[in-house]
Amino acid sequence: MGKDMSVTMLYDFYGDMLTDKQKEAIELYYNEDLSLAEIAEPLGISRQGVRDNIKRGEKQLMELEEKLGLVKRFMQIGEKLDDALNLLSGMRQYETMYVHSHKLAVAMKELSEKIEKVRQEI
Repeated sequence: MGKDMSVTMLYDFYGDMLTDKQKEAIELYYNEDLSLAEIAEPLGISRQGVRDNIKRGEKQLMELEEKLGLVKRFMQIGEKLDDALNLLSGMRQYETMYVHSHKLAVAMKELSEKIEKVRQEI
C-alpha cells in the first residue's frame, strides 16, 4: 500500500470526522510512518484490520473533500496569495523609479484586485 501524502492534508481538515480507530490508524501510518504490523500490535487488531481502517478512513476523507471542497478551496486561495506576492515582488524593481510610473500603477491595481478577491473568499 503506497502512501499518498495528500491524505495527510485531508486528515488535517477532516480527521475529526473519522472514527477513533480510523484516526489512530491513519495518524500512525501517515504521520508516524509506522508499518501495518507496528500499528496492529498496540491497537490489538490484525494487520488486515489496520489496513481496513486506513482504507475506510481514506475513503471517508476523500468523500468529505468531494462534498465540501475545503482542501481544494484552501489550495486555490494559497495560489492566489502566491500570485499577489509575486506581483508585489515584481513591483520592487520599480521602487527607485519615478513614483508615478505607469507600470507601477498597473501593478498596484492588479495587486489590489487580487488581494480583494482573496479577502472576499475568506
